[in-house]
Amino acid sequence: MFMFMFLFLQVFFLTWAEIYELAGEIVCEDLPKEVCAFSVASSGKRCLLETEKAADGGVEYQCRTSEVVVERMAEYIETDQCVEACGVDRNSVGISSDAFFEPQFTAKLCSSQCYQKCFNIVDLFFNLAAGEGKNSSLLTLIITTIIRTYFSIRKLWM
Repeated sequence: MFMFMFLFLQVFFLTWAEIYELAGEIVCEDLPKEVCAFSVASSGKRCLLETEKAADGGVEYQCRTSEVVVERMAEYIETDQCVEACGVDRNSVGISSDAFFEPQFTAKLCSSQCYQKCFNIVDLFFNLAAGEGKNSSLLTLIITTIIRTYFSIRKLWM
């Protein structure tokens, strides 16, 4: 009985990433909405969350496969640590660079916790920026400079 409980608890506390890693193949349409955004299917294509009108008139979320292919990455579900460090929202619908207009988001994306450890999210947004003609390297340099300047000034006042 103890062994059964132990195994049950072990399986119960697996993360979604571990469950899908054990299953072997990631298909966007099979993912729950809680892990859809920022995931990459076995095919190497990004998953995205979309809305559909439900039969009752409400809104229903569906995970779909996009046409955006990620180079050098497949079968990946983004970690909660990276979602938090980069300031993204797993409930984001579609793929958009609108977040670049929010200074808090850009600062988090360019932070060392995100920029150096969360390749998938950084790759997504920097490719979006490049596709829309924004110079993401320059953007990161500017934000990094602003953050360093802020903390340097803050140290002087304390």
